[in-house]
Amino acid sequence: MNAIAIITARGGSKRIPKKNIRPFCGQPIIAYSIQAALASALFDVVMVSTDDAEIAEISVKYGAEVPFMRSAKTADDYATTEDVLLEVLERYKERGQRFDLACNLYPTAPFITAERLKEAYDLISAGDCNAVFPVVRFAFPPQRGLYEENGWITPTSPEDYMKRSQDLRPVYHDCGQFYFYRVDAFLKSGSTVDHARPLIISEMEVQDIDTLTDWKLAEMKYRLLKNSEMKEDKDGGIR
Repeated sequence: MNAIAIITARGGSKRIPKKNIRPFCGQPIIAYSIQAALASALFDVVMVSTDDAEIAEISVKYGAEVPFMRSAKTADDYATTEDVLLEVLERYKERGQRFDLACNLYPTAPFITAERLKEAYDLISAGDCNAVFPVVRFAFPPQRGLYEENGWITPTSPEDYMKRSQDLRPVYHDCGQFYFYRVDAFLKSGSTVDHARPLIISEMEVQDIDTLTDWKLAEMKYRLLKNSEMKEDKDGGIR
């Protein structure tokens, strides 16, 4: 099956200026997504969809294609990720290129690895799902959550609040890293998570990056993870 990796990287981040190309542990953060996609050897095309000339230049430097710039329609604040993906697929269709599979990678997800992409590819290639994306278990059971109303605290799930953690059903959340999906199913449903299977990953491989504090935490976690992998290599571990 032929496949395309689409890295969506709009310019103009407000909370973290130039977020998509800000240096992360020594290189622009978008480079990690590009390098993981290329290293996986799964994709006929690894491209970046952007409206920003600097992002485009850096993306090409690290090996991605930027065959066209994002349109004004998909570069505004109201465009959805799905709008961007549809535009990319349509532009390649106009060029005579169609794909069976696509993978939307976020540009600020340095924990993506070629190995995880291959695992997702194997799952979707099994043929019984339309999409695969990484999830992680909530660190604290959401069934034991609380909400505040008029100065009083109330359990969100009173029936579960006094249960032992080990007796509660595990709940997961989207990691916000990548979405592997069948193009034909996406074109019909408009969703990259329709009829999806999870790729369950560890908490060490996940970090939301919305603030500068998040950024520093992500760098600390990334270095810790890489140091652990290097130690396993040295000690004859599995990696």
